[in-house]
Amino acid sequence: MRERPAGLLPFPLPVPIASCTLHRMLLPIHYQNLVEQALLEDLAGGDITTMATVAPDTRAYALAVARTSMVACGADVFSCAFRLVDATLHASLLVRDGEEVTAGTTLWRVEGCARSILMAERVALNFAQRMTGIATRTRAFVRAIPPGLPTRITDTRKTTPGLRILERYAVRKGGGHNHRDDLASAVLIKDNHIVAAGGIPAAVVRARNHAPHTTRIEVEVDTLAQLEEALAAGADIILLDNFSLENTKRAVELTQGKARLEVSGGVNLDQIAAIAQLGIDIISVGGLTHSSPAADIGLDMELLP
Repeated sequence: MRERPAGLLPFPLPVPIASCTLHRMLLPIHYQNLVEQALLEDLAGGDITTMATVAPDTRAYALAVARTSMVACGADVFSCAFRLVDATLHASLLVRDGEEVTAGTTLWRVEGCARSILMAERVALNFAQRMTGIATRTRAFVRAIPPGLPTRITDTRKTTPGLRILERYAVRKGGGHNHRDDLASAVLIKDNHIVAAGGIPAAVVRARNHAPHTTRIEVEVDTLAQLEEALAAGADIILLDNFSLENTKRAVELTQGKARLEVSGGVNLDQIAAIAQLGIDIISVGGLTHSSPAADIGLDMELLP
């Protein structure tokens, strides 16, 4: 465990949480506690319906089926929910994370005690539907970029509290990229930092003096005048917040390649191609994680002899 400076957090954070973001891996240590908490919400008092209606020796299998076309995601988390309820349940992961499927495709199969399957069903589906929904929406945004353009689609820190690792993993499986993982992983000077620091030049100077020399400085701007300030201050990346298409085009002309440009704020799917064609490097979309609809995945059960 790593120690944190006094006064920041009352508890240390496990190293694997940080290493996950470094290697872009999703390991059981990153989601098992989340699944346990979700099961506790549902099963702390037991399952009176299942216990009353299903005999203890009833065996069954259940198929997780895509009701619409989607980009599957969350297979291991789905499996984990069943395994934590009953270690004797067997899950077969038929579709890999990031794989596109059509309606009617069987994604995953679970076999074993019918009672156990029923108890874990909702939690398993909640995670899988959430992650698959994000991956599916991300894929649509990535596909909206005209072929041959290098523009990246990224997420933001607007994630569900406690679920950031899962949601950002889903973005990657959808073909998107992750923005900064947390407040320690990059310098992003936003509007309130600018106010508190006394302006863009002062904020950039302080960031340069404080951050490691390998860290790039990003500045969020609301106007073309602020863009010029950020360029003069030597910002490496400039985030154009809620810019119109016309002002975005003007920003590209003013920047002349002196800094990378990111567009963010209310970006919808219909705007992606036009923004990318202006020469924007990054389009960050908070809606990938805060507004993606859950995927429609059903769990169909059949009894075993």
